[in-house]
Amino acid sequence: MAGELDGPDNVIAVSFHDDSNAYEALTDLKELDAQGQVDLRAAAVVFRGDDGHIVIKDEVADREIVGTATGGILGLLIGILGGPLGILIGGATGVLIGALFDVHDEDDVESVLGDISDSVRVGRTALLAEVSEPSSEVIDTAMARLSGTVLRRHVPAVEAEIAAAEDAQRAAKRRARKELHKQRHEKHVAEIHAKIEELKSKLHLHKDTTSAGAAA
Repeated sequence: MAGELDGPDNVIAVSFHDDSNAYEALTDLKELDAQGQVDLRAAAVVFRGDDGHIVIKDEVADREIVGTATGGILGLLIGILGGPLGILIGGATGVLIGALFDVHDEDDVESVLGDISDSVRVGRTALLAEVSEPSSEVIDTAMARLSGTVLRRHVPAVEAEIAAAEDAQRAAKRRARKELHKQRHEKHVAEIHAKIEELKSKLHLHKDTTSAGAAA
């Protein structure tokens, strides 16, 4: 926020032994930005509940960027990680984003979103941020003082998987609708066949009764 720095644009995810340190870590990032050591684009302290969904506890964003942290790349990331797809790509299930790219053996595929999702652990608080940093040492040192473990991924890689995840979610919805329609159709056809068989049985019974009456 203090001005653009000549460094790579990264998304960082920081997990802590003590969850309360996430809030202090956010303050430290803002101070590093004010000192011109990093360029903080957006950051958020988040909590992942037992159901896998993510709640934003605190956030900050560059005033030059329209909206808050939840309106930029970080907001998209949190939306993915806190949604149904994010729960699937987490390490708890072992399902990786690589499956979205038509990779046959997803267990051998590295996943940017999967790695970040693993850092935001269930029942814990973490710090997510988008930063431009000339050196990773500055943030790593600051987070280490708070017993924070930093995961760092390049913004273009995060953007690429977010785009793929959005496409995959739309495709999954289409497949789900088709499957539901197919099941409803099959159920409808089965019900029709059952009704026809019931009518045939009644007709056969009626014929047998009529025949018996005529014979008497």
